[in-house]
Amino acid sequence: MTTGKRIDAKLDSMDLMINMGPQHPSTHGVLRVILRLEGERVVDADVVVGYIHRGIEKLTENRDWTQIILLTDRMDYVSAATSNEGYCETVEKLMEVEVPRRARYIRTILAELQRVASHCLWLGTHAMDIGAVTVFMYALRERELILDLFEEYCGARLTYNCMRIGGLPLDIPTGWGRKVQAFCDVMESKIPEYEELLTNNRIWLQRTRGIGVISGEAATALGLCGPPLRGSGVYRDVRKDEPYAAYDEFEFDVPIGTNGDTYDRYLVRLEEFRQSLRIIRQAVDGLPEGPVMAKVPRLIKPKAGETYHAIESPKCELGYFIVSDGRSTNPYRLRVRPPSFCNLQGLKPLIIGHLVADVGALIGTIDIVLGEVDR
Repeated sequence: MTTGKRIDAKLDSMDLMINMGPQHPSTHGVLRVILRLEGERVVDADVVVGYIHRGIEKLTENRDWTQIILLTDRMDYVSAATSNEGYCETVEKLMEVEVPRRARYIRTILAELQRVASHCLWLGTHAMDIGAVTVFMYALRERELILDLFEEYCGARLTYNCMRIGGLPLDIPTGWGRKVQAFCDVMESKIPEYEELLTNNRIWLQRTRGIGVISGEAATALGLCGPPLRGSGVYRDVRKDEPYAAYDEFEFDVPIGTNGDTYDRYLVRLEEFRQSLRIIRQAVDGLPEGPVMAKVPRLIKPKAGETYHAIESPKCELGYFIVSDGRSTNPYRLRVRPPSFCNLQGLKPLIIGHLVADVGALIGTIDIVLGEVDR
């Protein structure tokens, strides 16, 4: 017969295994995290992905070079413009195509509008995970204004297909630049509202400051990039380190954190709002005249070779590695370096040692899209 004392001792030493996801509102997609708990504290975790794998990289071997732009839309579907840009610039590098200066300026505007839109969605969902529902409403209000601009430019609000190898399919509509400037004025006036609601909010500070700390050395070793890396104090931004599009013609700062916690990652993204607006204003004011499309053949067939090219997407460094055999109208191989997948490597060390109630917020601080993770 087991005594009550022995039962209590056995219960005290037992670990509890629970599944968070794959169907869970705080996992931001079909993500499964297997948590091992002692009480309410996470002592181990396994991250399981692949639930929406579609074989996009393999599909590219049976699509021509232009058709692949449509597939890039379907990876990070809340940042489709930067996915388009990264792929097109990689093929242009392989083909040694010089993109017209006006097209490079417009690409930069579209990419930074996309960064602001992506960060708005991140801020709203991240705040809602922690309990600040009002911020979600405000952030989506501003995001809708950006989607209106994209719809006017290319006719779509989510998967844009808004770039082409060699430039752009369309020039900007008459008056579109003025609307972009007007949006920048509106957005800049709204950022202080986010700060008033969150930055010094006692509950927000308790849920983010000192939570999910990761050092710059550990973040670099794990391969983190973008805001999660910069939040740990590491200065790395492809737009500055390896300029592309027209970024070398604009002045902007790269915000970095000091403590490497969830709060610093929030502050980094909040400052990126302002820096993106700064870039957009410079690009609109200095937009040159000229064509938006280089002279490229209708049937694209790059010479044999391989190349890698990376851009700074809203999540972090997005890279494409492409191999051409020089004979086919399709790539021989295409491989994506997906930002969300790379940053997901940091989830396990982030959540171990924290309460299970913090796990949702720590998933949110990475800012992942599972369509890009699983591809």
